Amino acid sequence: MSVDTVSVTGWGRTAPTTARLVRPRSYEEAAAAVRACGAHGARGGIARGLGRAYGDAAQNAGGSVLDMTALNRVHTVDARTGVVVCDAGVSLHRLMEVLLPLGWFVPVTPGTRYVTVGGAIGADIHGKNHHGSGSFSRHVLSFELLTADGEVRTVPAGTPLFDATAGAMGLTGVILAATVQLLPVETSLMSVDTERATDLDDLMARLTATDGQYRYSVAWIDLLARGAAMGRSVLTRGEHAPLDALPARARRAPLAFRPGRLPAAPSFVPEGLLGRSSVGLFNELWYRRAPRSRVGELQKMSTFFHPLDGVPHWNRIYGRGGFVQYQFVVGYGQEETLRRIVGRISGRRCPSFLAVLKRFGDGDPGWLSFPLPGWTLALDIPANMPGLGAFLDDLDEEVAGAGGRVYLAKDSRLRPEMLARMYPRLPEFRALRAELDPRSVFTSDLSRRLSL
Repeated sequence: MSVDTVSVTGWGRTAPTTARLVRPRSYEEAAAAVRACGAHGARGGIARGLGRAYGDAAQNAGGSVLDMTALNRVHTVDARTGVVVCDAGVSLHRLMEVLLPLGWFVPVTPGTRYVTVGGAIGADIHGKNHHGSGSFSRHVLSFELLTADGEVRTVPAGTPLFDATAGAMGLTGVILAATVQLLPVETSLMSVDTERATDLDDLMARLTATDGQYRYSVAWIDLLARGAAMGRSVLTRGEHAPLDALPARARRAPLAFRPGRLPAAPSFVPEGLLGRSSVGLFNELWYRRAPRSRVGELQKMSTFFHPLDGVPHWNRIYGRGGFVQYQFVVGYGQEETLRRIVGRISGRRCPSFLAVLKRFGDGDPGWLSFPLPGWTLALDIPANMPGLGAFLDDLDEEVAGAGGRVYLAKDSRLRPEMLARMYPRLPEFRALRAELDPRSVFTSDLSRRLSL
């Protein structure tokens, strides 16, 4: 087990803090690291995977951060039933490499495959298929959890500890391994339909009318467009392509997984590169080049699910100041709230080129899980935008007033009083956490900021 003192940030590269980075190589070393976190005078610890949480959930100023990526074994795969048992440090990328040749795919994937299974449970990640498949934890049968007392507990789905852990950003313990139900597929290609929506109302109408016909759907939305074009979008929907949809040449290796890769983003990017003019030009070109309507295009999985993974360290393009990722959800029936928020973002001229709108299905059982039935919008904003903090505070008020919430895995600035308004099961979580971890062995910058 190696130990270093390092500066740690989230993927948004804001608010770095210094911590002891501990790299356990076995379950026993992980247990020893947790015992050290709970020793007298220690400032606790938090598990960390591949660092794709945007904010401060996997940071711990003055304490320990447990890098779990060395625990990365795939223990068993049942090729008949599609059940995998793996360490929490295994990435979704690695699972795809192992599983796709066997005709299985991960049940839920976010916009990057470089997240660990432990992180997927801790953040209860969602993808383009939430309207039909729910979040990641819905497909987890059980996991092994190292708790503050040094014990390893097998936690089956449907139990209070399972539901308290899913979405809790590592604050109930360290996930060591998980058993996950997979999705059967015939090929590694996607059949994709693309169309333009002229404005926000047009987009919502199209999603409402047709989401049930597709396993996956997402819309890129131009948040700089105003007036009659406010909310204009490019809507992309897809299904796993069946074998008989592939051309003859592709049928020779229908389950091949060969994601492309572009050069990494430069380590230094001039401040202000992503201003309103440059992002406005990008958005205009992206919208105009999209087809008005295209059906059945075959795409690689990596192109459909994870286009940004093709550019290593793409988060550098925001410069040294980093960026804030803001994602919220408001329920069905709150479309006017969504229109008002999109109008405010558009009127403020927030230079966001990675903005996406999706529909969520039924809420998930995790007490701090983010999704609820409704509309979710995610956008990126350069952190140095003047007045950004006050502007997002105002949006929080709108979201909470509509019964919505923000996503903790992307948050870096929410106020603690807002958390209770957004997550009604927070008192249950705090009570269980106090019982399970009375000395706050597991702690993070996020947990201190939000009084979790």
